[in-house]
Amino acid sequence: MTSRPDTGSSKTETTPVIPHEKVERASVEAVNKAENRSLYAAQKKIHPKRASGTFRTIKWWVMIVTLGIYYFSPWIRWERAPGIPDQAILVDIANSRFYFFAIEIWPQEVYYITGLLILAAIGLFLVTSTLGRIWCGYTCPQTVWIDLFLVVERFFEGDRNARLKLDKAPLSLSKIAKRTAKHATWLLISILTGGAWVFYMNDAPTLMHQLLAFDAPLTTYFWIMILTSTTYLLGGFAREQVCIYMCPWPRIQGVMMDEDTLSVMYRHDRGEPRAPHKKGDTWQGRGDCIDCHQCIVVCPMGIDIRDGMQLECIQCSLCIDACDEVMEKVGRPKGLIAYDSLANFERRAEGKPEKIQIVRPRSLLYTMIMIIVGGAILWGLMHRDNLEVNILRDRNPLFVQLSSGDIRNGYTVKILNKTHQIRKFTLSVSGLKHYRMQVEGIQESTPDGLPIIEVNRDRIRSVKVYISVPRSELSSHSMDIIFTAKDLDGTSVSDNKTTFKGPAK
Repeated sequence: MTSRPDTGSSKTETTPVIPHEKVERASVEAVNKAENRSLYAAQKKIHPKRASGTFRTIKWWVMIVTLGIYYFSPWIRWERAPGIPDQAILVDIANSRFYFFAIEIWPQEVYYITGLLILAAIGLFLVTSTLGRIWCGYTCPQTVWIDLFLVVERFFEGDRNARLKLDKAPLSLSKIAKRTAKHATWLLISILTGGAWVFYMNDAPTLMHQLLAFDAPLTTYFWIMILTSTTYLLGGFAREQVCIYMCPWPRIQGVMMDEDTLSVMYRHDRGEPRAPHKKGDTWQGRGDCIDCHQCIVVCPMGIDIRDGMQLECIQCSLCIDACDEVMEKVGRPKGLIAYDSLANFERRAEGKPEKIQIVRPRSLLYTMIMIIVGGAILWGLMHRDNLEVNILRDRNPLFVQLSSGDIRNGYTVKILNKTHQIRKFTLSVSGLKHYRMQVEGIQESTPDGLPIIEVNRDRIRSVKVYISVPRSELSSHSMDIIFTAKDLDGTSVSDNKTTFKGPAK
């Protein structure tokens, strides 16, 4: 033992001396414990109880509508010109085209797709800043398919208590039959989900016939297998793990919410202190929460909403339905759990009236961005030209001097006909005098000698064009010229600038 004087006191403080080997042994044991500690928490299986009420009904309708749109949209027909796909919504990868009813998007018009993605993102920001994670709770594909899989699970295995008993029950023919039927139905839904997705990339009736005859391309079966597997695993097994660990949105949405954002909240200022309640008991000196845990057992994420705002909460609002049902039974006002804002908690604490403040600088900003982007897309679609011309000048060699002394440049002219009719175009050049034009493969011309180029409907045609000019006509080694393609009907004209190269003076 060693002693250390305590200044200001007549007593001495003693501290034990620990042998060096004991210190080493303790350090090794601490390291071993740290190495054996798991970095990941094991998934706890959640059996949410079926809820009933206003928000559950809304979720049923959202699920029916969204799944109906997803599964049946590829089968909607839209009449177009002969030879053009008549599927209303089609991503035609083979022909690099996207059809959406009357709208047809070409690869060079990808900015329309970009605009739609911006609209979707800003719309999500607007909804989140106003109503919190309502997207996650109602329309997220993961949420919708989990709801569908839970319907199947309850049908074969029963509601929450029955499923808990089945989990603990020993293996039997009845248990095997229920589990087999459930997983077989899950697998069928997953196959239909993967199949519906590939129908958006091909003509649905034709592809269905090929699939049934086992005559579809191998890549089609591959993608159906991949999408089937992901739907089956994520909807049947991963479930809430996707929302908590895989999805980045719970971590992003926090910056879009403020004190006036409406979210599903437990009104602790009304519910606390909580305690069980029996019929005839007084409500004096206590809150309205009777600690029945119904808000927990209906939660598909398995959380307690009374713990406050949590990353795991997807705001499906089922806890509101469960709590309102209990409040009605015990004779208390509904809304103990409800859509509320942090600002309203402060207003109630200060004795001020509650209010819902939807119009805020943040929501106005998002709305203005959506109006601007949406207006730009609409304006572009209404004023889009049905003719596009692209000029590519030969770079090797830049020019050729003919035996006559003339200077010749070569160009590749690509004419895109976006209409569903065969069209003919004339091609002329301005900026040069006394030029001669030769177009490979084109024999037809106008009375004044301009070549006539025929372009099939909804197609692009590429032609080789040679322009020859007397050397004496060239004022410099590089002259600006304009190619003009014009419809014979005079309805469409496209001017494209390029240059004519010659030898240096």
